[in-house]
Amino acid sequence: MKAPSKTPLVQSRLTLPLLRRGKVREVYEVDAERLLLVASDRVSAFDVIMREPVPRKGAVLTQISAFWFEQLADVFPSHYLTARTSEVIKQVPALAGMERELAGRSMLVRRAPPVPFECVVRGYLSGSAWAEYRSQGTLAGEPLPTGLRESDRLEPPLFSPATKAETGHDLNVTFTTMSGAVGVELATRLRDASFAVYRAGRDHAARRGIIIADTKFEFGIDAAGTLRLIDELLTPDSSRFWPADFYQPGQAQPSFDKQPLRDYLASLKAASQWTGEAPPPSLPPEVVQATSRRYLEAYRLLTGNELSEDL
Repeated sequence: MKAPSKTPLVQSRLTLPLLRRGKVREVYEVDAERLLLVASDRVSAFDVIMREPVPRKGAVLTQISAFWFEQLADVFPSHYLTARTSEVIKQVPALAGMERELAGRSMLVRRAPPVPFECVVRGYLSGSAWAEYRSQGTLAGEPLPTGLRESDRLEPPLFSPATKAETGHDLNVTFTTMSGAVGVELATRLRDASFAVYRAGRDHAARRGIIIADTKFEFGIDAAGTLRLIDELLTPDSSRFWPADFYQPGQAQPSFDKQPLRDYLASLKAASQWTGEAPPPSLPPEVVQATSRRYLEAYRLLTGNELSEDL
C-alpha cells in the first residue's frame, strides 16, 4: 500500500459517484447497499468554512467515530462497516491506487437514509441551550428549573432534538414537535437510544478525564427497517468535550475541539476586523496548529492511543 500523504486534504476526488458534499465530508456511492464517507481536513466556525485546513482533523474524526462504533456496538447498532483503509480498498477494488487520499479518513458504511432530526442530548447547560435559558429560562420553549448556571450539570440529561439545517444553525424543537413529524413510536425509540448511547459514551469518557457536556446523534433506517446510528459519533465536531480537571460551573469551559479557532475569530469580530460572514479571514499558522493539537489530544485521551503517524 502506498504511504499516506501528510498534506492536508481540502477535498477528496474519487472515482466513485459523489452523492453529496458537506462542510467536512464527501459521501460517495459504492453500490445499492453501501456508501463511503471521506472526512476532509476542512474546518468551519460560525457556519463559515475556513480557507485553511486543519492537519489530521479528518483522520481524527473518522478514527474517533470508528472507535465509538466498535466500542458501543452492543449498546446500539450503527451503519459502520470498517474504517481500516486496507479493508476499504479490499472491499471496493475501484479505489485501488487512492490510498494516499483515503488513509485514515475513509469509512465504509451501510446505506441508512437519515431521520430528519438531530438527536441532541445535553448533560450540561451550555451553548445554544444556555443562551436560551439565560434569556428566557427555557429550552426549545419549555421551562427549565430556575437558578441554573452556565455549565451546570443536568441530571438527568435532557433530550433536545433539532431540525437539520442545510445552511445556518439547527433549530431546537420539542419532543412533541419531533413526535408530530415522525410519529410517537419512532420518536420514543430515538430518544431512548440517544440516552443509552450518551450514557455509555459519557461513562467511558469520564474514566479518561473527559466530560461529554452534550452531543448530537444522527440516525437512519436501513433497507431492512433497522434503526441505526449514522454519520459521526461522539467526536469533537459533534460533541462538547471538556477536560474534567478544569471543570468549574458558572462559566464557559475549555474544550477539546476548535476552541483556538473560535477564540481567534471571536477576537477579530470584537475588533470589527471580521463580520462573521463569508469570506473568512486568513488564519495564522499557530491557530491552525493549535486546533490540530486539540483534536489529536481528544483522540489520545478517548482511545488511550496516539493517532498513528501512518494516518
